[in-house]
Amino acid sequence: MTAAKSKRPGRGVTKGISAQEVHDVEEMSAPRTPVIYEVVRRLGEDEMARPTTSLWWSGVAAGLSISFSLLAQAILEEHLPEADWQPLVSKLGYCVGFLMVVLGNQQLFTESTITAVLPVLKNLTPKTVWRMARLWLIVLAANFCGTLFAAIFCTFTPALPAELLQGMQEISRDLLALSWTEMLFHGVTSGFLIAAMVWMIPSAESAKFAVITLMTYLIAIGGFTHIVAGSMEANMLVLAGDLEWWRMLIQFFVPVLIGNIIGGTALFAAISYAQVKEEI
Repeated sequence: MTAAKSKRPGRGVTKGISAQEVHDVEEMSAPRTPVIYEVVRRLGEDEMARPTTSLWWSGVAAGLSISFSLLAQAILEEHLPEADWQPLVSKLGYCVGFLMVVLGNQQLFTESTITAVLPVLKNLTPKTVWRMARLWLIVLAANFCGTLFAAIFCTFTPALPAELLQGMQEISRDLLALSWTEMLFHGVTSGFLIAAMVWMIPSAESAKFAVITLMTYLIAIGGFTHIVAGSMEANMLVLAGDLEWWRMLIQFFVPVLIGNIIGGTALFAAISYAQVKEEI
C-alpha cells in the first residue's frame, strides 16, 4: 500500500520535468531553421573575410582533393565484376573527394554558392556583392588549377598503373555524351544538392560523414554535373586528346558553372532566405 502511494504526485515524484531534463530536451531538439540560417550565413561572412592567399591555397587543396573522386571510382570499377549493379557500388568512390574537402574545411566553389550568398541577401550592397564575387573568382580559379595539376600529374607521370589511368579516362568520357543543355540542367540539380548538403551539416553533428556521402552519391548515381569534380574529368579528356580546350570551356565549363550557380544560389539560397527573413 505504501509502495502504491509513493507513485502518486506529491509523494516523492515531482510533476513536470526537472531543470536538467529541460536542458536535455534542448540538447536533443533539432535547431530551428533561423539558427541553421545564421550558422551558414556566418560561415559565409568568415569565408569572405579570409585573405586572398588563404582562399587561393585552400581552393587549390580542394581541387587536388576532389580529384580523388575520379581515382576512387576507377579503382572500384577495376576490381568489380561487370554487372548491372556495378555502378551502384563504384559511384561510391565519387564521395571520397568531397569527404576530403568538406571534412578538411577546404574551400570548394559550389559550397560558396549558398554560404557567400546568404550575407548578400541579408545586406544587399555593392560592397557585399563585390566580396562575394571576389570569393567566387578566387576559389573557382584555385579549384580549377588544383584539378588541372592533378590531371597533369596522373597523365604524364608514372604515379598510376596504366590500367587505372585508362579507367579514369573511360569514366571521364561519359561527359562527351551530354549536350550543352543537359550539362546546364544536370548542373542545376547538382548545385541544389550541394547547397542542401551545406544547409544540413550544422544540424548533422556526428552524422556529417553520412550526410556528405548521401548527397554526393546522389550526384554521382544520377549523372549530374559538378563544376569542380567534373573539371577533373574534363581536364583528363583534354590531356588525352579527346576534347579541345575551347570545346571544354564552352561545352562543359560554361553550362555547368551556370547550372551550379542557379541550383545553389537562385534556387536553394533564395528559398532558404525567404523562409526565415521574417524571423531574423
